Amino acid sequence: MLKNRSTTPCLGICSTTYGDDVCKGCKRFVHEIINWPKYSMDERAIVNDRLEEFKVLILKERFKVVDKDLFALKLKENAINYNNSLDPLTWIFDLLRASGSQNLDLAQFGITSLQSFDFKTIKDELNNEMLELSKAHHERYFKNLS
Repeated sequence: MLKNRSTTPCLGICSTTYGDDVCKGCKRFVHEIINWPKYSMDERAIVNDRLEEFKVLILKERFKVVDKDLFALKLKENAINYNNSLDPLTWIFDLLRASGSQNLDLAQFGITSLQSFDFKTIKDELNNEMLELSKAHHERYFKNLS
């Protein structure tokens, strides 16, 4: 399934239904999730741009995509959803989410690791960093509105 800049980043594990201001799954604000169907393509792209920027910030010091085409092919072969319109570095989030805690041979996906890490904890570390960036952005956003 090809995705575009306006495709929803929803992962189907929304925590805003439990009162979170920022979803622990997709990292959107609660009002963005609620209003997503009403958003224009440009408004959706703005949200995806912010999430893409945060993911790249988190991943660029840890990984390098050396073969984008191989990475895309392997994601498709393994039926892993990813947004092909975003920076390929962001697809690493999708790969790690789909892999659970199993070790992967990243080279088979056209990726190199720039740091050593534990496959059992890296997904949680990355998600926590992404959530912290989103929460901080959310606080700045509402602070600027008042």
